[in-house]
Amino acid sequence: MLPFLLLAALEIGLRVGGYGFNPHFFKPLKIGGEDFWVQNDNFSFSFFPRETARNPGEVRMRAMKPPGTFRIFVFGESAAMGDPEPAYGPARYLEVQLREQFPDTKFEIVNVAFTAINSHVIVPIARECARQAGDVWIIYLGNNEMVGPFGAATVFGRQAPPLPYVRLATAFQRTRSGQLATALARKFNQHGAKPTSWGGMQMFLNNQISPDSPLKETVYRNFQQNLEDIVRAGLGSGAKILLNTVAVNLQDCPPFASLEKSNLPATDRAQFGKLYAGAQQAEAQSNFVAAAQFCESAAKLDPQCAGLQYLWGESLLAQNDSPAARKHLQLACDEDALPFRTDSRLNAIIRAAGDKFGGGGLTLFDAAAALATNNPSGMCGQETFYEHVHFDFGGSYRLGLAWAQQVADVLPASVSRRGHGWASQAECDDLLGLSDWNRALVFEHMAGRMQAPPFSSQPNNQQRADNLRARARELRARMGPDQDEAARANFLKQLEKWPDDFLLRENFALFCQASGDVPQSIAEWRRVHELMPHDYLPYFQLGRMLVGQGQAAEAETNLRLAVQIHPSLTEGWFELGNVQVLQGNDAGALASYAVAREQRPQDGQTVYRMGKVYALSNRHAEAVQLYHEAIQLNPADWEPHYELGGELDAAGQLDGARNEFAAAVKLKPGYSRAHFNYGVLLAKQGRLEGAQQEFAETLRLEPDYKNAQESLAKVQMLLQSHGKN
Repeated sequence: MLPFLLLAALEIGLRVGGYGFNPHFFKPLKIGGEDFWVQNDNFSFSFFPRETARNPGEVRMRAMKPPGTFRIFVFGESAAMGDPEPAYGPARYLEVQLREQFPDTKFEIVNVAFTAINSHVIVPIARECARQAGDVWIIYLGNNEMVGPFGAATVFGRQAPPLPYVRLATAFQRTRSGQLATALARKFNQHGAKPTSWGGMQMFLNNQISPDSPLKETVYRNFQQNLEDIVRAGLGSGAKILLNTVAVNLQDCPPFASLEKSNLPATDRAQFGKLYAGAQQAEAQSNFVAAAQFCESAAKLDPQCAGLQYLWGESLLAQNDSPAARKHLQLACDEDALPFRTDSRLNAIIRAAGDKFGGGGLTLFDAAAALATNNPSGMCGQETFYEHVHFDFGGSYRLGLAWAQQVADVLPASVSRRGHGWASQAECDDLLGLSDWNRALVFEHMAGRMQAPPFSSQPNNQQRADNLRARARELRARMGPDQDEAARANFLKQLEKWPDDFLLRENFALFCQASGDVPQSIAEWRRVHELMPHDYLPYFQLGRMLVGQGQAAEAETNLRLAVQIHPSLTEGWFELGNVQVLQGNDAGALASYAVAREQRPQDGQTVYRMGKVYALSNRHAEAVQLYHEAIQLNPADWEPHYELGGELDAAGQLDGARNEFAAAVKLKPGYSRAHFNYGVLLAKQGRLEGAQQEFAETLRLEPDYKNAQESLAKVQMLLQSHGKN
């Protein structure tokens, strides 16, 4: 009895003292004098270390559902959330379809999906949503079962423990004493090591898992129980359930990693390698029949090599044998050693749950099959996804439309609908304010994402990234004043109808910034802040833009609030450091950059900025060291080369300085001052012809630069005196 009393006293004391975090998904907030439920950014600390925790998406839900409102919850991971831009994800297309089809009914879409979670995290979210008067639950989950918390390949803690352990551990984290015990355990287990920061999918590279690992079987059992508990919570609340199978990119997404059989005899391993290489060579020569034959022979030695299965499937697809190709492309997904996609076993569990609960308020929708009909091969590919699981605009539209059609079937008969069909994608795009500017931003973001591992190691990665960049360039080429005016008018039209649509307003703010209207963008972000006062994003965006408008003090205030709400916002710490540099607060800037560097140690730009602060403070040895580190982290960044050249020149290390300026010129050929400084170094070392070329290029880029004019004249005089010009 005494231990329980002591534990209760500790729990009460910690709560009274304000220790720990709120473990609930929703938290109450008054906005404009009205009670709302909003997302609690600390919710995920029960499942992730703080350094790698992902935050829920933006939520703004009235505490009391207004009469006549139809409330729809969307559950899932990043694909259901709408990554890379939730404002144009499937749930948003669902929302505008329902608005248009049923204009007299108020729909409230509450998207509680977010990045990196899985069914273990969704169970408590579902139980909270069960108390929030939802009318329909849309469940679309499965992509992160192997890599999310307690998954077989997770980086967030114990891998694939039995479900009772998971439930006990997460219940423990909901108590303040449990949070204290976990914090102490992590502190003592780190042995002085720096905490791991969020690094995207690259974090999982060392956690590859074999196709026949027994840990995967534990994940399948846990997923089945979690999914059934989620469904029961929804049905128990009185909501209708739309349970989806999960679509993934089978056709155009090679496996992220392949593991070959480790117990193959040496002769078989050598033979397998020879056959696999033959298949690759034949495929490169477009001899797809031979490639398939090589694959078939190799698979007899190792049928679970994901890369081999993908190559086999692609060879068959090139021969127009789609049914046979699908079998092998599905195996490539199922046997991927970095399993970021829902596999066939997980989808089978989803279908089984649909059969078990069907007819009792649950509808099973085979989204994977429905979306595959858009491709002649009968498989989903790049016509639907950016990469492995995240929908492009067309894919989001098609899934959102399918959801809307399913929801329409469960609406009360009294709900009136308009007399014509569902809105086209072009109509929905206008309703969402999807301009060419916003499209281009998404394409450019995704092209950048494709440059990082594990995407960068996929054989078709460069082609896919180049395609995204080409689409962005095509959009930017057609942007002009008329298009700007039309897009702006459409945004204003939609905002007049839906003034509290914070996602629409956010994207209007992004459009204004991208099209050069920074004052209007600032005004829109201020309005977003009024709608979402709890969210870090308006503070962050305002901070970034206000500094460009010469309002550094207000910019710093906003950025401080952003990182206070969202301490793991690396970009926020980086921008805060930049603002502090502008205000002459070198110590503050170094402290902010240090946080950003700790969170993202591989970011060379942060290290470079720290070097600049040291240089401005006359701590030149430290600046040189940091410039070297920045170059090691990102040799393609011209700025540290340029600044290091200046430091080495000042220190009399002319050869090193010349080499750094040469690198800067090569990496940034359009920057006139790099050419000028390179010319100066060449002139100092008597390389007058090279100096002449660099000064001439400087003036071509910057005709009025007086120093370059004078330097070119001096070099030409010297060359003439030597009879070389």
